[in-house]
Amino acid sequence: MIAWAKAIAKAHWPALSLRTILFGTLLFVAALPGVAALSLRVYENTIVQQTEAELIAQSAVLAAAYRVDWLAGRPDTDPRKIAPEPPTIDLRAMPILPPQPAATTGPPPIPRAAAVARALLPVANDAASITLAATRLLDARGTVLIGHADTGMSYATLPEVKTALAGRSATVLRRRAGEAPHPWLTLLSRAWGVRVHHARPVLLDGRVIGVVMLSRTPRGLFLGVWQDRGKILLGIAVIFAVLLVLAGLLSRGIARPIDALARASEGVALGAVAMPETPPTAAIEIARLYDNFRAMAERIERRSNYLRDVAAAVSHEFKTPLAGITGALELLDEHGAAMSDPERRRFLANATADAQRLSRLVQRLLDLARADMAVADRYAAADVAAVCNVVADAFRGDHFAPEVAVPAGVTARIAPEILATVLETLAENSVQADASALRFSATRESGNVLLTIADNGSGIAPTDRERVFEPFFTGRREAGGAGMGLAIVRSLIAAAGGTIVAQDAAAGAIFTITLPATT
Repeated sequence: MIAWAKAIAKAHWPALSLRTILFGTLLFVAALPGVAALSLRVYENTIVQQTEAELIAQSAVLAAAYRVDWLAGRPDTDPRKIAPEPPTIDLRAMPILPPQPAATTGPPPIPRAAAVARALLPVANDAASITLAATRLLDARGTVLIGHADTGMSYATLPEVKTALAGRSATVLRRRAGEAPHPWLTLLSRAWGVRVHHARPVLLDGRVIGVVMLSRTPRGLFLGVWQDRGKILLGIAVIFAVLLVLAGLLSRGIARPIDALARASEGVALGAVAMPETPPTAAIEIARLYDNFRAMAERIERRSNYLRDVAAAVSHEFKTPLAGITGALELLDEHGAAMSDPERRRFLANATADAQRLSRLVQRLLDLARADMAVADRYAAADVAAVCNVVADAFRGDHFAPEVAVPAGVTARIAPEILATVLETLAENSVQADASALRFSATRESGNVLLTIADNGSGIAPTDRERVFEPFFTGRREAGGAGMGLAIVRSLIAAAGGTIVAQDAAAGAIFTITLPATT
């Protein structure tokens, strides 16, 4: 089922911009409080409970006045207890009873209770004129002492009155008389068309001497919303103002910088590497993305230039041996029968030499590719002195004397076999440059290992010190040099996080390799 729903969503999901997603999310979050208040009816329940609390307070005052008049000046000996009555209405759980039925014929009023009611009539009328609550005073048998048309009738059969006559306060919800339930309004507001009825006993010496019966229609949800419309509209305006500010901040901090970065990436794909400046309003993560993208674009540009230069050099280097092989084959094809054996062997030897040169070029290209793709091992560690001694012993001979001046304990973060390959390539170059002495020395500075390789050979021209690391650049082309050794060395060292430079030298050649030291 979930997979089916996902498939449908993927098939019909619209293409949305980041601004739309951000604004929609903020709008949904801003609307959540209103939706929650309406769905849970928290506001509505609070309004009805407020009505009940007001009826409780009014009935408590009338009950106290009733008891005082009943005593007729005698002291009240009932102990005063702190017994607050919190509202008990819960619209979610409390049933809504039918409208209040008409009063029935009952026993005549108790004379003393009737006298007390007549004394309280002005108080009850004044309170009702302000609170708009229907007020009735009943005697201890449920007969109405103060009411409207039902004075002298009985409400003793009502559930709330029964509870009050038993000595406990009671609150119920009833439908308003003459108001039929409306399904749509009832669905939106459960308090629509209801009336709160409250009955409180008047107690004296533990017995009921009367009942205060009040009822009032609570403020409906829609009426409450209308009465508080100013505050609600102000809150909505504030929410939308904050929403617009947040949308603007998100647009400037995320959406716009990403748009600019997308346009820049399109330019990089088309070969135009032009990175925009990092917007000052960009978020920290977006600014970091700009920095990483800028570094990536620079590397892509360098790699593109590098590949273009290598392609041009490869085509140039391959052209000469291919031309030699092609020429030899053409001569043998056209004049092979007329050639002597020594002439044929000479042309075949030239073609073989050119083929071998091509083979060496291909192998060195593979070596360079592997060097460029090498990944540094952050846990690698090479004992520089030990590697230098191994390389020196391998090249030591009658006419070549390598010397190692590396203190013990100097270790660099590079694989030992890679460092050996680098030093062997430099030693081979020294031998080819007719050097008779080669010296390895190393020092440790600021967390790096500085390894120096110096010889007394023919040296490097000052104008060629940077070009010697370019692929196919060589001063020994006539001797079969491919010009790939130092390019491979630089790639291997760069993969380990280091650098190599050719230093100024009065005689011979001096190379300085900088590698990160192990801790």
